[in-house]
Amino acid sequence: MSTPPTSLWRERRFVRFWAGQSVSQFGDRISELALPLIAVVSLHASANQVAWLTALAWAPNLLAIVLGAWVDHRVHKRRLMVLADLARACLLLTLPFAYLFGGVTLIQLYAVALLTGAAGVLFNTAYPPFFAHLVPRSLYVDANSKLSASQSASYVAGPAIGGALIQAITAPIAVIADALTFLASAALVAPIQVDEPAAVSGEQASSSLLRRAGEGLAFIVRHPVLRASLGCATTVNFFTFLTGTGLTVLFADRVLGLSAGVIGLAFGIGSTGALLGALIAPTISRWIGLGRSIAVGAVLFPAPLAVAATASGPPWARAGALGLAEFLAGIGVMLFDVNLNSLQTAVIPDGMRSRVAGAYSTVNYGIRPLGALVGGMLATVIGLRTTLITAAVGGALSLLWLLPSPIPRIRSLAHILADGGTEADSQPAPR
Repeated sequence: MSTPPTSLWRERRFVRFWAGQSVSQFGDRISELALPLIAVVSLHASANQVAWLTALAWAPNLLAIVLGAWVDHRVHKRRLMVLADLARACLLLTLPFAYLFGGVTLIQLYAVALLTGAAGVLFNTAYPPFFAHLVPRSLYVDANSKLSASQSASYVAGPAIGGALIQAITAPIAVIADALTFLASAALVAPIQVDEPAAVSGEQASSSLLRRAGEGLAFIVRHPVLRASLGCATTVNFFTFLTGTGLTVLFADRVLGLSAGVIGLAFGIGSTGALLGALIAPTISRWIGLGRSIAVGAVLFPAPLAVAATASGPPWARAGALGLAEFLAGIGVMLFDVNLNSLQTAVIPDGMRSRVAGAYSTVNYGIRPLGALVGGMLATVIGLRTTLITAAVGGALSLLWLLPSPIPRIRSLAHILADGGTEADSQPAPR
């Protein structure tokens, strides 16, 4: 048996994968800002129309429960990931093409959001088992640390770079940068050889797709930790997506009166909170316990929306309030995600990774389009500021899911394993 490398930087396969994910993460930050700005600035979209854009991007997650069961029985996860990257690149390139030869329409923007979202679901359900066989088990934590650091760094610099790029060459042309990052990711991942497990055979393989999908959901519902965590995460996602990136951009543009460059810079400065949160999450977990760290994150993630909602004064103060809200929320989401992801993977058996991930995504991510649509209606009826405050208060109430569950009493993963949990290795959430 081969000895695992002492450093993952010496493992060429991992370095290729890390590079592909890192560059693609930076590209994603451009599109997250560019697509709503195309709608707001170029197409003069209303709050409801921007909300539909966000909803369509997340709507494919409603089918993740079925797709996860299907991916679970596919051998070549790497090929599925490469296909998803290529599809997203081609879809994004239609926007600058249309801009140069006739103009982007709202219908096209909706179609790109929906189809790239579907390709993202395919990538995300194929990712966990691929990762598990790419990295030696003894180096999972090190690999997760490197991938999470890259993701956090993209949230720090990506929005500022994206805002400046959009201001310089317009949002539709700036989307080319994200398309190129998907092509780079596909080129880097494609040659990676991974010993993936053989396809499932026998009775389990012959069972219906819906039955296999149902098994993943049933596992979550029966498990006290997964059930409470799903309820909490779904509540947070619903309320934070009342505003989402789209309505936050709309609020910053039309209410706070900030330019694209300033919005991107404020998001970038604020996102240093995510990087800080990723770095301090293990320490906070050791200080106050794993479960309590999750509870703190569940409140600190949505609550700062109220800071942005009450912004006023000169432009620098308005931009500063937006950046502060993003900074605090970034710390909160990392405290929540890093610790909750580790807890979840500690209780999910390997044989159900994709099915459970798909079922979890269907509920957890599937609620986001509903939240975006409700947010658009609320913004139209009660205004953007009041909608942001509603999202802050409602999201903080997600804590009520955790309080009666075992989660706040969990000190560490070692405590879970000692109580009979199923040992599994933590993986970072896929993009």
